[in-house]
Amino acid sequence: MKTIKLSIILLLLLGAFSCKKTDNSATSSVSTDQAADIAAGSLAANSYGLTSISDNIASNAQVVASINTGSPSVNSVGTSDHQACGTTRVDSASNSGTNGAVTSSYFFKFSRTLSCDANNQPDSLANNLIYHGNFDGPNLTSSNSGSAIFTISNLSPTALSYLINGDYKRAGSFQFKTGDKLSGQSNVDIVVTNLTLSKPSRKILSGNATIAVTGSSSKNGAFTYTGTLVFNGDGTATLTINGGAVYTVDLSTGARTKH
Repeated sequence: MKTIKLSIILLLLLGAFSCKKTDNSATSSVSTDQAADIAAGSLAANSYGLTSISDNIASNAQVVASINTGSPSVNSVGTSDHQACGTTRVDSASNSGTNGAVTSSYFFKFSRTLSCDANNQPDSLANNLIYHGNFDGPNLTSSNSGSAIFTISNLSPTALSYLINGDYKRAGSFQFKTGDKLSGQSNVDIVVTNLTLSKPSRKILSGNATIAVTGSSSKNGAFTYTGTLVFNGDGTATLTINGGAVYTVDLSTGARTKH
């Protein structure tokens, strides 16, 4: 009988130790909600994320392709805006200010190579860019830098929408302002497939992407999350993390809602 009682006590102790160990491991990384916030900051227009960059790329393509109805051809030979087929142009832009509850400041440098069709009309633009800056929002602040390689196609005036494909990266520091106020370093990698933007408004209509959010926190060590993005055409994207947690992200403000 004593042997049985001792065995039961040992099992209970092992169970308690196991539970304690599991609880500790549950706090060994950034939470899925926090990973979603980092992802949202890399997407939103007001933190100059992927949404803002895709709009810049489409705006430039709009000028090069000269699709503005009723206006002179801004890409005509002899104009200052003309870019010859097969050539590369380099430009830069600085953006800063407050949009809603988010204050941000970023610098971008673009390299854009124009490809033309058999009739020497603009067909696609290969965009390589690097950037750095910071944003400060109600829940999260971040200083970061990154790069993107995006090709925008369907520059022909007869095409009804633009298509963007490529890879967007962002890396830097983060500091949460709420909850456990966790800080650390993060890396975001978004691979975009057929991001479709309307002409001429450049509204995001549809598209898909894979996303990886990795890094380390000051308290709890390394973290890794992977997921998918579906661009819904209504100013939002659906973010699914690790195949389970689902969020709706506002592409303008970066606000996210968990389902």
